[in-house]
Amino acid sequence: MAGTTAGVDEREGSQPGLRRVIGPKLLLFFVIGDILGTGIYALTGEVAAEVGGAAWTAFGLAFLVALLTATSYVELVSKYPRAAGAALYANRAFGLPLLTFLVAFAVMCSGLTSAGAAARAFGGDYLAEFVELPTWAVAVGFLVLLALVNLRGVSESVKCNVVLTTVELGGLLLVLGLGAWALAQGTGDPGRALEFEEGGAFGLVVSGAALAFFALVGFEDSVNMAEEVEEPRRTFPRALFLGIAVTGVIYMLIAFVATAVVDLETLGGSTGPLLEVVRAAAPAFPLAVFSAIALFAVTNSALINMLMASRLVYGMARERIVPAALGRVHRTRRTPVTAIAFTTVLAVALVLTGDLEGLGGTTALLLLCVFAVVNASVLVLRHDRADHDHYRAPTALPVLGVLACLYLASPLSGREASQYATAGVLLLVGLALWVVNTLVHGGGREGADRRAAGA
Repeated sequence: MAGTTAGVDEREGSQPGLRRVIGPKLLLFFVIGDILGTGIYALTGEVAAEVGGAAWTAFGLAFLVALLTATSYVELVSKYPRAAGAALYANRAFGLPLLTFLVAFAVMCSGLTSAGAAARAFGGDYLAEFVELPTWAVAVGFLVLLALVNLRGVSESVKCNVVLTTVELGGLLLVLGLGAWALAQGTGDPGRALEFEEGGAFGLVVSGAALAFFALVGFEDSVNMAEEVEEPRRTFPRALFLGIAVTGVIYMLIAFVATAVVDLETLGGSTGPLLEVVRAAAPAFPLAVFSAIALFAVTNSALINMLMASRLVYGMARERIVPAALGRVHRTRRTPVTAIAFTTVLAVALVLTGDLEGLGGTTALLLLCVFAVVNASVLVLRHDRADHDHYRAPTALPVLGVLACLYLASPLSGREASQYATAGVLLLVGLALWVVNTLVHGGGREGADRRAAGA
């Protein structure tokens, strides 16, 4: 792989660098905006049903695990301040092409399961405030519509993300404000937010965190902006840690208010749990307004995930890691048409065979495995000395990160077998593409370069 890396560096060196226009505030909004979305708007009730009224503790544990992994990402992005990601870090650390591919494909699959969860949430109780249709039909139509938007071409700037983040964050602050007002008026039961379901509290919190982790993912995408950030070695640590802290605290407060204001049976049975909070806290508030905010948040999350997934498949096809046909570009739109079709078909299959909790849990499972590799990569790459100062995580943190991620990804966390089955089938699809490509073309950019040279 060393030769491949050198070749990539040489090709990239002949191209102009990206413009560094993202300052600390814009990066902070990007991190927060990437985390906000489907998880908290759709899965708060599922986590409460798992844990009990003290669901906020599960979000707290998920927040701590995310923070451990964030220390590894901060060290790696400040050490290698380039547009990259988990696959690059794994490749630098272990140099195993198949592992690098599996990490990249797992990240892509997490985008599909996340978009699938968003599609199921979109067709649930939030949309029911406007029209009632079969959830599966809405979810499939939703994904097809996203594919058409993706095919047409979507140009987004980080400054637009500030607006999107403000709307999503505004919806959560509205829930907190209305919930606090209702509790002050005697509505609800604050004591309920301190109660656990029957069983050991530790096991319940871990089981809830295994699902709640879905709400805390997204921050890892920010490392792909490294080449456009001003002074990334200084900016990233503050933005990443502060962004996760802000969202983590908001999520715990949301979970506390939700279970205090709404009974667990109603909350756990709703695909729009925060709508139930608004309904109980302020009956006179126009529910359609909040539903529109929630639908916007869910749509934005799903679109970002489908964009990411299709571009990852396109990138792997261009590098000859998967069949080159998946890298075909539309002649006029200049968008990766076959990659969009491929990822959309997989996402539709997921929404037809899975439910909201299962898809959210599978997303968390895939990313927990990826994060375990990233945390391990930090430790392996300690021997690779950088020629500049960079953030260095205390060694205990990535070690704890590996252990925590593996534990939450394991059956010990109470994770359902169906989530392993879904993740396994998706990774088998990736392995099949890898094997076919290797048998037909030799696999990877190195094989393509040898063929071009007449080897």
